[in-house]
Amino acid sequence: MSYFKKVLLALSLCPILLLTACSEEDTSKITEVDHPEFVALAFFDALYNEKNIKKAASVCTPKLARLVMHYRSPEAVGRHLFNMSYDTVDVKPDNGGVKVREQFKGSANITVYFDGYYQEKRIKEVKRLAIVQRDGQWYIDKILKDPF
Repeated sequence: MSYFKKVLLALSLCPILLLTACSEEDTSKITEVDHPEFVALAFFDALYNEKNIKKAASVCTPKLARLVMHYRSPEAVGRHLFNMSYDTVDVKPDNGGVKVREQFKGSANITVYFDGYYQEKRIKEVKRLAIVQRDGQWYIDKILKDPF
């Protein structure tokens, strides 16, 4: 291939690469923060399935984010904050015959169901979170006591 063809090919690929790189989402943060259920599900998915505590902490209030980051690994966060360990887990919000969330002026309590595996053992669990709204976005504020 001649020098001019190589230069022409390189110049034609540059805009394509730039457009592709600019359109990619930031995978280090959870960006869907419009609904408290989405925040809760994305938090646990980042923690247990993606094994990314920075991403999980991105939807926590500053106090809880510091606590999450203190443990330094997703396994430690799961073990110490939630008393749950999973290799893989399916996370679902409570959408049975009960209210999915109790929402009052910028705060919500979300119940989340877990169904997953840890060391080839199936484990089912339920957790509740207090979520608050600040500047139009939802953040996990507290881990509530077990509902059962």
